[in-house]
Amino acid sequence: MALVKYNNNSISAVTAAASIPSGSMNLITTNTITSGVSSSSFTSNIDSTYDTYMFKFINMHPASNDVSFTFNGTTDGTNFNVTKTTTAFSAYHGEGGGGGAIAYDTSRDLAQSTDYQQLMANGGLGNGSDESTSGELYLFSPSDTTFVKHFIAKCNVYDQSDYSINPYIAGYFNTTSAITGIDFKMNSGNIDSGIIKMYGLSKSWA
Repeated sequence: MALVKYNNNSISAVTAAASIPSGSMNLITTNTITSGVSSSSFTSNIDSTYDTYMFKFINMHPASNDVSFTFNGTTDGTNFNVTKTTTAFSAYHGEGGGGGAIAYDTSRDLAQSTDYQQLMANGGLGNGSDESTSGELYLFSPSDTTFVKHFIAKCNVYDQSDYSINPYIAGYFNTTSAITGIDFKMNSGNIDSGIIKMYGLSKSWA
């Protein structure tokens, strides 16, 4: 059996681990949705204060059945239509043990599109009483005026076919203008309920 080591010492010889960097994740804004709204926007406090912003969405539940949870960015605080290119894949597995697979998802990838980015396949999120999605969106260097703005998103979806669906998205807003806001909405109908929190990640944390 291999001996587990830390900094080339056996675990039994370790008396103190190196300290974790002192960076922090700071909660900036919380949007709590308790009744149907068309979208949930963050249009302030996305600036050069942090290199990375994280949006954590929790138990997002749609008013309409068989939809997708989506997002887009803005450079002017009003129009959420920034051009983007993305790549997408999903992993999934059923409660009965079947269907375990991972696959590229051409239904969600975008090529120089101003459309809202779908976080899961269209129709992948139902409005059953126990159906929802939770996950995170990371936006990197939104105030930079030299490079495009990269983002990564991941979530998990439960639907009434009793599958855990784990979609991933990576891409970039193809603009050198600052991204000043992010908007979340369903691709059809309202958001019935859920919580979205925006955090700023300090440079030492990220």
